Amino acid sequence: MDIYTSYPSNTYKRKGEHILISLTYLARHHDEHNGMELMRDLELWRRYFEEIGIVSALVINENYFIQNFQGDRLTVNEAWARIIRDYPHIEPQVIEIKEIAERQWHGYLIKHLTTSVEDEEYTLKHLSAGHDFNPYMMSSAQITNFLDAIFKDKKFQENMK
Repeated sequence: MDIYTSYPSNTYKRKGEHILISLTYLARHHDEHNGMELMRDLELWRRYFEEIGIVSALVINENYFIQNFQGDRLTVNEAWARIIRDYPHIEPQVIEIKEIAERQWHGYLIKHLTTSVEDEEYTLKHLSAGHDFNPYMMSSAQITNFLDAIFKDKKFQENMK
């Protein structure tokens, strides 16, 4: 019988770095935070997520946004804490957090919902609402299906190329 006395380092993956999670939240988009200021913030977050290894899917319209981001547990929690700390005015609410086997998205994906027929079809089909939807009134399953429908749609993927 062999006996091993060496132990892995006490700091080796002690904070959940090896576990991937997915976090989805809703928030309010305020009119005073739009245009160039909004674009700067989105670019800041894109670079930040890229730097720390988080992938994301974000849907935004004039009133609300829905974001799902995925990465290791420690990093996702740090990013979530930063959102709460730096943007309390958007009133973020977690709707789902779960462990995942692999990342679902590639990079930092953004879809701006408009009043187009195509966007209204997404919201009618998955959220039972038109272009004037309120995701705070929707279930987490509806929102998850909505994100999947938008970002896994062939038309969206072709436009990303």
